[in-house]
Amino acid sequence: MARDAEDRLTPAERLLAAKLPEDATGPHEVSRRSLQAPRTLEGYFRGSAPPRWMERVAAVDRGIERERARLAEAREALARECAGDPERFARRWRETVAGWAFDEELNELIRRHNEWYPIERRLPVDLRTRDYVLVNGRSHRRPVLDADWALAEFPPELS
Repeated sequence: MARDAEDRLTPAERLLAAKLPEDATGPHEVSRRSLQAPRTLEGYFRGSAPPRWMERVAAVDRGIERERARLAEAREALARECAGDPERFARRWRETVAGWAFDEELNELIRRHNEWYPIERRLPVDLRTRDYVLVNGRSHRRPVLDADWALAEFPPELS
């Protein structure tokens, strides 16, 4: 390596250059090309395992599906119990949903997702709507799970 080229290297690059073969390409070796890219903490976090927003949105969606399944099961059981009496079913279903113990940890995760997702993903703002752009055709926001959400998902009418 020429002396002037060696002077332009940082101490870390000089140390690595001394330990690497000229064209290191093995699975445990670092290539000269990868050494040329600037190393930053942000790049390290961005390039690591799934980003936090991705893990969080998957957990939120799994939690919503779990709550949806629990409610569907309870609704089916109540529908069998109140078969033929739609007024009784509607009244009892509203009571059931009003007393339902929604997962507060999941609701806190949903609130955190709704607040931080657009920032973490750097979503642009749609100037026409003055809101963040849609992600895959829908809003990034997930609903907080409560009685209103449950009644919208599972109406108190027998089908």
